[in-house]
Amino acid sequence: MAGFKSVVTKQINIIRETPGRKVWQANYYDHIIRNNEEYQRIADYIEMNPICWQSDSLR
Repeated sequence: MAGFKSVVTKQINIIRETPGRKVWQANYYDHIIRNNEEYQRIADYIEMNPICWQSDSLR
């Protein structure tokens, strides 16, 4: 994962013209998706998360 993040960060910073700027959060939660139902649940979460965040009173 570290290699992927490094390559992607360099490319993003080239495009944005922001050398050395951090792109990723310090930690991440990895999880192996084992079936279609689990994939759909995670995809739904990703899609709905910004919508839920907008109405969250604790943000």
